[in-house]
Amino acid sequence: MMADVTPPEITEDGLLLRPWEPADADVVHRACQDPDIQRWTTVPSPYLPEHAKGFVTEMAPAAWANGTGAPFAVCDATTGEVLGSCGLVSINQTLRTGEVGYWTAPWARGRAVAVVATRAVARWAFRELGLRRLIWQAEVGNHASRLVALRAGFRIDGELRLAQPHPRGTADGWVGSLLPTDLPDPDEHGNGGVEPTGKGGPAAPGSLVALRAAVFGRTQPMLFANAADGEIRLRRPEERDLDAIVTACRDPETVRWTTVPDPYQRSDAEFYAHEYATGRWARGQGAVFVIADPDDNFAGTLELRLSAADPGVADVGYLVAPHARGRGYCSRGLAAVCAWAFPSLGLWRIEWRAHLGNDASRRAAEKAGFTMEGVARQGIPHRGARVDVWVGALLPSDDSAYREAGS
Repeated sequence: MMADVTPPEITEDGLLLRPWEPADADVVHRACQDPDIQRWTTVPSPYLPEHAKGFVTEMAPAAWANGTGAPFAVCDATTGEVLGSCGLVSINQTLRTGEVGYWTAPWARGRAVAVVATRAVARWAFRELGLRRLIWQAEVGNHASRLVALRAGFRIDGELRLAQPHPRGTADGWVGSLLPTDLPDPDEHGNGGVEPTGKGGPAAPGSLVALRAAVFGRTQPMLFANAADGEIRLRRPEERDLDAIVTACRDPETVRWTTVPDPYQRSDAEFYAHEYATGRWARGQGAVFVIADPDDNFAGTLELRLSAADPGVADVGYLVAPHARGRGYCSRGLAAVCAWAFPSLGLWRIEWRAHLGNDASRRAAEKAGFTMEGVARQGIPHRGARVDVWVGALLPSDDSAYREAGS
């Protein structure tokens, strides 16, 4: 099938997609110096001139000749400037499926280049190659690539373990699929329509999906708050916190009021800091912070969890190490996290729950501005039983309370 196809040129929405040429080696080398391309793709690192030359003169032509791929240079249709790369990185001729891959040069970002190019490649692959499905894969945490896939029409189907994990990445990847029926026809002018440029749909610019992709696509921020004895930090868990986490989670009060494993082992702390916390952020599910005292030592943990059922809602959970209790660290840290989360993540409500009788947790929530809303009878499971819990919430309109507490 593919071996009989002459590499085409495709024009759509101001872009020209054409086969790679030997003269493109310099611009490919320049683009692939970008840290994000080296971090999230399979290009060699460091990326040398011989890598670029080998790609445009050997790898790309061989993929076309052997029918194993369809790599395109993505160019400005007017000036001819190379803006990125897009194409089929693999083709299964038996199943009539292909996998799409792309990168955008640093100087061309913010122009929906990858979205338009992916739609154009998909239309061509379905129409000319007779493919029945396209696959998209990216390492969990690559929110920029995920956003492109969503805007191009892919349905994110779940996760899978990667066959070739990045040396500095994780072993897990997102996977999505696109069928011919998912693509609109180009309009009468030959353009890809409104959705390919990202101006419509749930992942459009300004949407909650786009807002959160920008947040979770960066490093988790460090937050600050003022306590009575100095400035505290809210930061990612680190290796040096592990022993203190173990000590805090073996405390009888922690075991009584939370769901930490009992007995708590160092392996539990290692999983929490290195897998659970990093995984929540990478997947865009929330943020896990260490509450660090004015000397930057571990004083507790604070977690914000986004609701899977309602994108406008999150809930919080926290624990404080025995030696740090009664200093206001938790209430101040909680207020700071909420003040960050409302605008950064587009939240409308942050909920808090605690067992009836957990007065310390309630005091911290109320000091941070939360309003108690009632009791949920047998509201949560706890160590083999159902327990009654207080329920409270914080809204953006409550800002005078939580902003004052976080300042």
